[in-house]
Formats: sequence, structure tokens, C-alpha cells
Amino acid sequence: MNWTNPVYPYYFADPFAWKHEGRYYAVGTGPISESPAAGEADFTTYTVNGREMAIPLLTSDDLVNWKLHGGALIVPPFAKGAIFWAPEVAYHNGLFYLYFSYATEGLKHSLRVAVSDQPTGPFEDAGALLPETDDCSFAIDAHAFRDDDGQWYLFYARDFLDFSGEVRAGTALVADCLVNMTRLAGEHRTVLRARCEWQRFQANREMYGKVFDWHTLEGPCVRKRDGIYYCFYSGGCYQGEGYGVDYGAATSVLGPYSDAGNESGARVLRTLPGKVIGPGHHSIVLGPDDETEFIVYHAWDPAMSGRRMHIDRLDWTEHGPRCLGPTHTPQHLNLRSAA
Repeated sequence: MNWTNPVYPYYFADPFAWKHEGRYYAVGTGPISESPAAGEADFTTYTVNGREMAIPLLTSDDLVNWKLHGGALIVPPFAKGAIFWAPEVAYHNGLFYLYFSYATEGLKHSLRVAVSDQPTGPFEDAGALLPETDDCSFAIDAHAFRDDDGQWYLFYARDFLDFSGEVRAGTALVADCLVNMTRLAGEHRTVLRARCEWQRFQANREMYGKVFDWHTLEGPCVRKRDGIYYCFYSGGCYQGEGYGVDYGAATSVLGPYSDAGNESGARVLRTLPGKVIGPGHHSIVLGPDDETEFIVYHAWDPAMSGRRMHIDRLDWTEHGPRCLGPTHTPQHLNLRSAA
């Protein structure tokens, strides 16, 4: 298996890749176009057969060579002009569920879910995820995780304004049970809070009518291995070199999680100065051999002209999950034949 990052040359942030019946699919944040000029502010939708579509969807036969399929989501009437980002897909009982963040000007950032019977969609809106009684004004980055007993959970990021000597104000991670694939129980529990300097998004940031030293944990991705739950996340400011991927570990799916040991920086992925900037907001998928795990993430090019999709092997070491990346030179990995 040979590749050189980025594996998709056009703008494609927050990549979520999954494998279904031997083929790969990916959804992400960005325009539904293969335009070299697409930039950070270009999240345009497009119209097909009279339907406005959002969220770019890619396909691949080998995890390395990707092509644009089109838009995944049929934009519901109330969301015209909205910005859509950080999508993820879960498959359950023959249906595909697309979880995504969206916001329109002047409104809060919300989480919704859409459904399709095909991995390429089109996905049709199925409602808001957070209960109406939850007045959360900022909810992003939904990630669905199925435990061994079949119960599904939704991990996502929301804002916290309290702070102390141990935790920082800012965006952090929570989890809630899914009653079904389109409805949460409404009993979220805190999973991880920011506590390190490298997780700072911005100092003296004006938020909610006050000024905070704002920190960010976002983009949760959960794996269970040898009885331990690992909640990966991206920390810091996505616009800078401090952004990277770390994780917390727990013996229960709802925690408590601990990310002790990361005080000097992200342990899974971090910037390679002058080469790969701000790697993060990832997903994890099995390679063509159905055995080797790959971390699929975005990163800035050295010119900071756009975030593009990268892949690298994820290794499980005695010290926890680690990645040899971010790589920027030709890579080769011997894989056994796919089953």
C-alpha cells in the first residue's frame, strides 16, 4: 500500500471515513467541488434536480485514491443559507445516520441527524439531536459509538464557562445515551475538560458577554481496546500549530476519563513545523487488510491555504495509541491480503 499525504488534494476538513462492504466513504467540511482555489470560507452548497445539497462525500476503493461523489445531505427548508460542518456517519440495522453540526446567522450552533438507506445518500433530515429542554447554545462534532452490548452513545463538544485551578473554560466533551439513532436521552455527562496550556484556543476571548482564557477540546472519536475506552480528541486552536490529537482513557464508556500524561502536548498527532500544520479532527478506519488501523485527519499545508485529508497508521503501544505521522513523504506499508 503506497500513499503520499494529502491523499485528497482539495479542501476537505474534519474527515470522517468509514468502510462498508469493502468500499470506503468519507464526509467532511467544505465545498462540494474539486476546486484548487477553495478556501476556509467556502462552504457552498449546490443544487441537483432542484434539491439543494450540502456536505461533500468522497468514495475510494483502497483508502488512498479518492474522488468526489457529490453532496450527502438534502438541505432542509429551514436551513437554507446555513453552514454545515463536522459530519459523521453511523450504520445500524440497514440504515445510515448522518450526524452533523449546522448554524445560520444569528442562531445557535446545533446538532442534527439525517437518514439514508445508502452510504452515498441522499440523507434526509430527521430532526434535532438535543432535547428542546436543553438550552445549549453551542453543540458541535457529534460522534456515535456502539458498545459491546449494542447500546449506542453520542459524544460531542459543548461550551463550559466555569473554571478552576484544574479545568479551563471553553469547549469540552460530553456523552449521552442514544434512545434510538435519532434521539438522545438528554442526560449528558462530562467526559473531558481542558486543563493544559497547549489546549488554549485563544487568550482574552470575548464569549457570552465576558472575557475568557478560552480552551478547546473537540472532534471526539471513541475506540474500545482490551477493556479500555479511549476517547480521542483534537485540542487547541485549529488555525494554528498548537492543534493536535490526544486522548483520554476510562474503564467505563461514560467515564471518568483521564488524559494525564499529555501536559507537554498532544501525544498522537502534532504539528511537524514547516511541513504539516495543525493535524487533527480525525476518524479511525480499518485498512484494506481489515486489520491495520488508520487515522484519517485533516492538516494545513505549509502555506496555510487549506485543510486537506491525510492518512497514517495508528499503532497501539505499551504507552497507549500513537501515530508515526503526520507524514508528508511517500509511504509504503505491507498489508496482508484483504479477507
